[in-house]
Amino acid sequence: MVLVASKGGGADEGEVVNFRGKLADKTKTGGWLAAGLILGTELSERICVMGIAMNLVTYLVGDLHLPSAASANIVTNFLGTLNLLGLLGGFLADAKLGRYLTVSIFASITAVGVTMLTLATSISSMRPPSCSDYRQQHHLCIEATGKQLALLYAALYTIALGGGGIKSNVSGFGSDQFDVSDPKEEKAMIFFFNRFYFGISIGSLFAVIVLVYIQDNVGRGLGYGISAGTMVIAVTILLSGTPFYRFRKPQGSPLTVIWRVFLLAWKRRTYTYPSHPSLLNQFQNAKVPHTEKFRCLDKAAILDENAGTKESMNNPWIVSNVTEVEEVKLVLKLMPIWSTCILFWTIYSQMTTFTIEQATIMHRNIGSFVIPSGTYSAFLFITILLFTSLNERFFVPMARRLTRTTQGITSLQRIGMGLILSIVAMAVAAIIEKERRNIAVQESKRLVLFDKVTNNGWLKSDLNQGKLNNFYWMLAVLAVLNFLVFLVLSMRHQYKVQNYARDDDNDDKEELKTSNEMKADRKENGLIAEEKGELQFV
Repeated sequence: MVLVASKGGGADEGEVVNFRGKLADKTKTGGWLAAGLILGTELSERICVMGIAMNLVTYLVGDLHLPSAASANIVTNFLGTLNLLGLLGGFLADAKLGRYLTVSIFASITAVGVTMLTLATSISSMRPPSCSDYRQQHHLCIEATGKQLALLYAALYTIALGGGGIKSNVSGFGSDQFDVSDPKEEKAMIFFFNRFYFGISIGSLFAVIVLVYIQDNVGRGLGYGISAGTMVIAVTILLSGTPFYRFRKPQGSPLTVIWRVFLLAWKRRTYTYPSHPSLLNQFQNAKVPHTEKFRCLDKAAILDENAGTKESMNNPWIVSNVTEVEEVKLVLKLMPIWSTCILFWTIYSQMTTFTIEQATIMHRNIGSFVIPSGTYSAFLFITILLFTSLNERFFVPMARRLTRTTQGITSLQRIGMGLILSIVAMAVAAIIEKERRNIAVQESKRLVLFDKVTNNGWLKSDLNQGKLNNFYWMLAVLAVLNFLVFLVLSMRHQYKVQNYARDDDNDDKEELKTSNEMKADRKENGLIAEEKGELQFV
């Protein structure tokens, strides 16, 4: 029997066990069989979420007769909630449940949610009376009532809850199936993450091409029913592989450390700062150098009469240590830069809302075949696949040659490039939308009557009579201002520096890290991964 090495080295820290709670035998557990079963769960989750999100706005507008702006809000709120609930899923897995149990529970919740959505879109009483052309004559159509929307909302947010729990844990659970102390398995883990991101994109492509076509041409109920069936099968396969998995015991959530430091600092707010930082708890053993910024948090690590014994000094609920305090400071320092990415995701969300609405009113015929409007988002995933490949094979190697650094360009430079591209995207979208609208308006004779009804707004249910291009220009201008703020913050940012020395072998190993390994680190650590003195952002 060959046992899997424990990351932390202790009996309770990082211990890897099998489903019976005994030390895992690497010849019988983990590896590609286990990782492949886990990969199927994420593939199914992507099929469900993308199959819903990328075509939901057409159902809300065309079948439920909701205004375009309100429909866009429903879609973005659904996706935003899903991503925020990933924090809850990650917390539960790290603090108590473990990744396997969390993924299993939340995958089951997702299956229930998609089943509810299938019912909500199949039952005729859950929709208002049909209308021949809502986008052109929305003032003559009956809008869905609150009662009719209730089951739809319940289904969407049940899916968001389940998807958040899967999203935050499935990649980490997959990486648990490989022993990083074994070079062969470490290499396999890198390959797993390649396949993981490839699987996400393939699942998304399948959803927007196949499922969206079924939803538009056969029926929403069948389209969402296929998603529900896929999720049920995925849960069954995941559970059937239980004997083959390796399980890492929960180590506690980083979120617990953060709020615990804040709590202790608040309780000790009246304490006097020590004469020198070296008097703080475990200053000499700190893995992160002490800094003066956010000095108020240092009070969480002040030793008092209640923390005088060695046992108390090691009890994080009595007194924090310098490493914990400094790591919380690092998170706070990242928050301003993180906040500049919010607008980027606002721009990104247009791909699931107004971009789909634009496609709906365009000529989408190839001969007698009509391309579903939701399928246009396939260009998004194809582009991601293309540029991810080009980035690994062309852009990063070229940047390494130019900068003569292992990473090529820094994390902040990569974020900055993404923000610049989002500005360009909105500017191009605004120009194209203006031209598209001008052509459409020339073909329409209903402009005067329609404007009287809709009060000349930018975002109208009939985009031909609105000014969506102005909305895109507004986003572009906000993105420019956001980028300028990012520049100021990034110039003032200081990367994390470790407070302990590495041996030469480890340094060499770090130097040889590929970008795929960086992805593995980011997923495994949750929010931030450290790479050669820099902070990676997720």
